[in-house]
This record gives sequence, structure tokens and C-alpha cells, in this order.
Amino acid sequence: MKSGGDFKAVDFRGGKVVLLDQTLLPREERYLEISDWRKVAEAIRTMRVRGAPAIGIAAAFAVALAAETGGRAEVSLACDELARTRPTAVNLFWAIARMRRVAGEASKGELAPALEAEAHRIAAEQDAADRAIGELGADLLPESCRALTHCNAGGLATYSFGTALGVIKAAHRRGKKIFVWVDETRPLLQGARLTAWELRREGVEMALICDDMAGHLMSRGEVDAVITGADRIAANGDTANKIGTYSLAVLAERHGIPFYVAAPLSTLDMELGDGGAIPIEERDPHEVTCVAGVRVSPDGVTARNFAFDVTPAELISAIITERGVARPPFGESLNLLSGEGGR
Repeated sequence: MKSGGDFKAVDFRGGKVVLLDQTLLPREERYLEISDWRKVAEAIRTMRVRGAPAIGIAAAFAVALAAETGGRAEVSLACDELARTRPTAVNLFWAIARMRRVAGEASKGELAPALEAEAHRIAAEQDAADRAIGELGADLLPESCRALTHCNAGGLATYSFGTALGVIKAAHRRGKKIFVWVDETRPLLQGARLTAWELRREGVEMALICDDMAGHLMSRGEVDAVITGADRIAANGDTANKIGTYSLAVLAERHGIPFYVAAPLSTLDMELGDGGAIPIEERDPHEVTCVAGVRVSPDGVTARNFAFDVTPAELISAIITERGVARPPFGESLNLLSGEGGR
């Protein structure tokens, strides 16, 4: 891996999709080299690769694989199957739509190279967006800041740099004194396993907390800002993100703490008027009843496992995009920033 904290969570090299297996972190850093698009789809389903932008990039590379192995019919099949892997993150559908468009325009002989080139463009655009978001977001943080973040919105969730963690990384690299409260993020512990892994690589001072400690810290004046990523943002600013984000926004509002969302414009879904129409993924209840494969609840106890919730726009202080910082009313500011290139 590169020095300075940079790495690639998803890549395409030597005709293979290369994924850092996030289910093994932080105990083991293992890269999967996949030459079958179906196995990439399974890696998305099983969260070996996760995070809205990252699964969009992985899907794009998977479509490029399909073109290499089966031509136009296989590309269509791959697009259909990949679109069924995760329902909430809109970047997945945005990336697949771009690949479909390129496939429709490419000649038979140009199909595979055209799709590979487009997938690489999507990845490069995400990297550039992350770094622009990081710089714009870093401007919002004071010189000394105790930030709280939820789940993982770092390079593991995007490509290399990250959105919410990109803001923290950019501020840290500027020399700002940044301390991060890392929510563990039950049930899959993306904060404890992944965000802590990234921040440790970056050299950012942090402390891991249980999700239910956030309100206590806010009440003691120990949180200066909350920064999260997003999986889908409706036209009015309502934002879907990892389950538990809504609770943090309510707590931040109660204690007068700014609540920032960091996301690329590809996360906007301007066709949805508000968050009520965002599909919410519900995952296997065993993720709740078990921890690291060990059952922690009595046999026979059932569970619900909603993977995301929706934070109403009125609880969000600002949405940081690569083209600028949107502020309320988000219906106007997001529309202005998205322009012709948003969705």
C-alpha cells in the first residue's frame, strides 16, 4: 500500500477487479483478485466491498469484466444482476446507468475497451471529488476540533481518500488539531473495524466509543462537529446513511452542534422529492443476534436489521459536495450545485 495513509479499496488491474476484503479488516489486509463479474456482485452483496461510491466503482469494473468475457448480452445481464445487489446506495445505479450508456454507443470491437475506460473514469472522478470535498469540508472545521463520525465514509467506502473521513484527513494534513470520536456502528462495526483502521493509518488521534455514548459526550461539550457520509440524498436534502445517523442528527440539534454530510454529487437522487421514497435495505437478522459469528442473544429471539435510516434535511447544517457546500434550503442549493452534472 502507498505511504501517507493512501490506498485503493477497489481497482482494476491485469483484467481483474481488485478489492480490499473489508470483512477481514482490521485483522488481515487481503486483496481479492476477481475475474468473474458474478463474484464481484457477490462481493458487493456480502459487503467485502461496501460504501456507496465504492460499490458503484466495483460494479462499473464488473461490467467491464462482463464485456471481456461475453460481449453485449453479458453486459446487459451483468448490469441487471449488479443492480439487484444493494437497494439503497444510489451511486450503484448511477454507475450502472453510465456503463449502459457507453455500451449502447460503442461498436462491437470497441465495447470492452470503452467500458473499461469508462469504469476508470468513474474511479478517477470519485478520487477527485473526494479530495475536493475534503478541502471544502476542512474549511468548515475550527483549528482545534473534536469531530464525531459514524460508520465508515473513508477511502474504504469510496476509492482511496473518502468523503467524511476525507474532510478529517484534509484538516489533519493542514495541521489542524483534529480528534475523532469513532462510533463503533453496530451491527457490523464498520466504525470499530474500518474507520479506526483508516484513522490509525493516517495518524489522526481518536477514541472508539459505543454508539449509545454519543449523547453523553455531546451533553458534556466534548463534540464540536458531527460528520457523516451518505448513501442517497433526495432533492430536498433528506439523507439516507448508515442506521443510527438520524439519532446523531437529533442529538446534535439538541446540543447546538453542526451536523455535516459529505458526499459526491453522484449520491444525489434529484428524482426523489424527499427521503420518504428512499428504499431502505433490511439485512440478515443474524447480523444483530450475533457478533463476529458468535450468537449473543438467546436461541429463538428474532431481530430486525435495517441497514440505513433517513435524516430529515432540517437537521443537517450543510452538505459538502465536490462543487461546493450546500446549505438550507437544500432544494435550491443542491439543484444549483448539481446543474447538468448532478444526476
